[in-house]
Amino acid sequence: MVQNKSKEKENKLILIPKTEKYIEYMLQVIFKLPRTEKFSMGTEYKTSMYEMLRDIMIISKINEKEIMYYLNKIDSSLNTQRIYLRIMKKQKWIDIKKFNVVMELIYEIGKILGGLIKYYAKNNKE
Repeated sequence: MVQNKSKEKENKLILIPKTEKYIEYMLQVIFKLPRTEKFSMGTEYKTSMYEMLRDIMIISKINEKEIMYYLNKIDSSLNTQRIYLRIMKKQKWIDIKKFNVVMELIYEIGKILGGLIKYYAKNNKE
């Protein structure tokens, strides 16, 4: 059990640099959007990413009772960002290569997040 707790703490902390890498790449993508979309869709996307990062920082500091709320909130933000990304691709504001790179970054974050949700959902039932 002690080993599981340290592993989950490590997973929470590894989300921070992975999210940072994702945000840095996505900011470059947003910067190259068409002017009108840069200030509408781009702003929405950035706000969603920054809120997600803030929530990730929070989960590394709070107790286990409150953590599921923030994990679900982060998951919701990731799903919203996937939708924004698919819209950008359909409108041809980004090319397929950038789309695939960003989706892979989101996938990595989502995989870690899914593991955390599964772990805390299981342990909060007991």
